[in-house]
Amino acid sequence: MDARLNYFGSPTAGKALKYFMSAGKALKDFPLPTATQELVSLRVSQINGCAVCIDMHTKEAAAAGETPLRLNLVAAWREATVFTEAERAALELAEEGTRIADAADRVSDAVWAQAAKHYDDEQLAALVILVSFMNAVNRLNVITQQPAGNYEAGQFH
Repeated sequence: MDARLNYFGSPTAGKALKYFMSAGKALKDFPLPTATQELVSLRVSQINGCAVCIDMHTKEAAAAGETPLRLNLVAAWREATVFTEAERAALELAEEGTRIADAADRVSDAVWAQAAKHYDDEQLAALVILVSFMNAVNRLNVITQQPAGNYEAGQFH
């Protein structure tokens, strides 16, 4: 499969994505555990069907010490017993923040309150920015059919 658009070969895309991806790098310094960041990034990418991001975040999570069991259960996190209450709250916020068009109350007060039990304001800000960023990246990749499978952990660091 070939991508519809080569972002690295396009001056327009290159100019915009240089700034966009620097925002993505800043996320790594946010006050949110690496495991939570990777699990949320993976779940958002699963929902959006972004294969290249699923590839990337699965490999980054594994390189950071995440277990295959937890990675395999992200898609069914509600029924899985391997996630902490804080991780579950982050995953639920990520799902509602990704599926905003599917719910009448968008991100519900109950989901926000559950996340606020486990994360302070700075961590909540980090979660919201991460979910928003991942949704944007997923759309860039899905629209242009970026191929998956060749990512190596640490490739963009």
